Amino acid sequence: MTQGPTQRYARVLSIAGSDSGGGAGIQADLKTFAALGCYGMTAITALTAQNTLGVTGIHGVPPAFLKAQIQAVVEDIGVDAVKLGMLHAPEVVEVVAWAIDHYRLPNVVLDPVMVATSGDRLIAAETVQVLVRELFPRAAVITPNLDEAALLIGHAIDGIGALDVAADELLALGARAVLLKGGHLPGSEVVDVLLQSSGERTRLASRRIESRNLHGTGCTLSSAIAAHLALGAALPEAVERARAYILGAMAAAVDVQVGAGHGPLNHGFAPVPTQRLPLQASAG
Repeated sequence: MTQGPTQRYARVLSIAGSDSGGGAGIQADLKTFAALGCYGMTAITALTAQNTLGVTGIHGVPPAFLKAQIQAVVEDIGVDAVKLGMLHAPEVVEVVAWAIDHYRLPNVVLDPVMVATSGDRLIAAETVQVLVRELFPRAAVITPNLDEAALLIGHAIDGIGALDVAADELLALGARAVLLKGGHLPGSEVVDVLLQSSGERTRLASRRIESRNLHGTGCTLSSAIAAHLALGAALPEAVERARAYILGAMAAAVDVQVGAGHGPLNHGFAPVPTQRLPLQASAG
């Protein structure tokens, strides 16, 4: 008698917008999942017309069709981690919150996408309140940059010394853990702060990489965290591994030109084979 399958892939679902230029959104997520040895899936929230120069249009996917995409993936393939990106309307946020609860989706990483690398605003202000209320408590970690954090807490973050206070304020909004990214601050060193609900605080520092090719950095970092959570890492380890990956992807793209503006990272600079895990019950 032939033995049935005994292994599976680490499965990561990206619920996010599509970037027609390929540098951010679900395109960056899928490249990241593949590079880190995971099986990537998508539920598209919005289509964007964009390139390295910026965003010229956004077309939202109807909430009912977003729900259908999530159901199709979870009920057949299953999910080990979820990356959440651009959620452009309150109804979209509510569909995602329903799915997390209904399917008990694990390892949810929320990148509260509000502002693109180019400076374009990607979601309306009225959506932010619903995002905070519905998804902050449901996510394992949120990963705002300084611009997004400032929108969330209502004031600017003036320097590295203010990162800890800002992380506390973000946690007070209901998040279970916060990775506050300090890359937009000036200086030769980039400092991020990981704060967990237990009070454990970790500062992660790295040398700044000067490059024009930084489009999709936030998408890539959050999807890398989700990938490592799917592979079994605890959150602090997943964050450290994800930062190492994104630093490599940034460095490998410095001398490459893609388009006339902010080009993408080199997601495939050091790919690994698709990893296999023991076959077992999981979400879906």
